[in-house]
Amino acid sequence: MPELPEVETIKQVIEPQIQGLKIINAIIKRPEVTAYPTADKFKKRITGQTFMGMSRRGKFLSIHLDSGDQIVLHLRMTGRLLLAPHDYPKEKHTHIIFQLNNGKELRFSDMRRFGRFWLLQQGETDTYTGISKLGFEPFDPEFSAAYLKTKLEKRKKAIKTCLLDQNIVAGIGNIYADEILFAAGIHPARPANSLNAKEWESLATAIPKRLSYFIEKNKITPEEYLETRGQEYRNTPFLQVYGHADNPCLICAAKLCRTVIGGRSSVYCPVCQKQ
Repeated sequence: MPELPEVETIKQVIEPQIQGLKIINAIIKRPEVTAYPTADKFKKRITGQTFMGMSRRGKFLSIHLDSGDQIVLHLRMTGRLLLAPHDYPKEKHTHIIFQLNNGKELRFSDMRRFGRFWLLQQGETDTYTGISKLGFEPFDPEFSAAYLKTKLEKRKKAIKTCLLDQNIVAGIGNIYADEILFAAGIHPARPANSLNAKEWESLATAIPKRLSYFIEKNKITPEEYLETRGQEYRNTPFLQVYGHADNPCLICAAKLCRTVIGGRSSVYCPVCQKQ
């Protein structure tokens, strides 16, 4: 599943290419992908509108239209967003196509069909997407060790599980939770209520720092993004623990261990992240 750095990469690649372009038609091949309103109402409302920009909240993307409406989407497990010439080969599981006035198409494909779109009209209260339930962004000024401690200090769940709770911090998924905890020197299975003041500080520092690092490493040109069908991200060579079970730790050379926490695979260093 794309996590915060990947969703931010998509925004950075797509936004400057679609600003000022008008939607002349929308082809919705899978009506269930438009969670709200119905596919027919969705198509009728957006046709003729112009893309003004994009924003990101956690793992959600919002496309802002000239009327004040916004298209909100969540890629879920396998969703992809691609801007391509109209004659560019389409992905097998392409479900929505926005045909634009410059001859290009903004396409959404999703092999597993979990991704969803919502259309919110100007001034409409968002009771549909779940964005209102999200916790702080890692880059919010209010995000701090005190915030994390207040939210999590009484929880007995593993800190790894808590970091995946989008109601606490928006945008962290399985990959970056492992990377963040390694950087903070905290074992992923530690109960949240066992962390001390220094560890809360380390965690609050590691979260925005590591996510910023991977956003930077993910940078890709529009040409590269199109060529790889929106699948190529640059972070893999820079991951220190995720996917590296049994490899030596880059800090102490101990063998990295794999475990399962809350049904999710986790990799950690038994020396640098003592339980």
